[in-house]
Amino acid sequence: MEDQNNKKGQVKIELNQEVAQGIYSNLAIISHSPSEFVIDFARVMPGVPKASVKSRVVLTPEHAKRLLQALKDNIARFEEIHGPIKNIAGPNDHGSGFPPMNFGPTGQA
Repeated sequence: MEDQNNKKGQVKIELNQEVAQGIYSNLAIISHSPSEFVIDFARVMPGVPKASVKSRVVLTPEHAKRLLQALKDNIARFEEIHGPIKNIAGPNDHGSGFPPMNFGPTGQA
């Protein structure tokens, strides 16, 4: 029988060592259909003309909305402790929703 100390309705979550290390992403691309939201987490590197998708998450619209609310709540708590997160949209953003991906000048060897 399952652990009787486990409260009813709680889900045990397993996190294996490989997944626990995480994937670094500095770009998220979000698309949707009537039945799902797809978030591709990508990594853009300086001097590389192509972004590499590292992970894809598919959510129902209801889960996407819960994720949005959870992010809002967590950002508010973070900012209460650490201060406001700066807005990364640059002066050349022009409402596109995408900040400039300017990594600065390329180095020479």
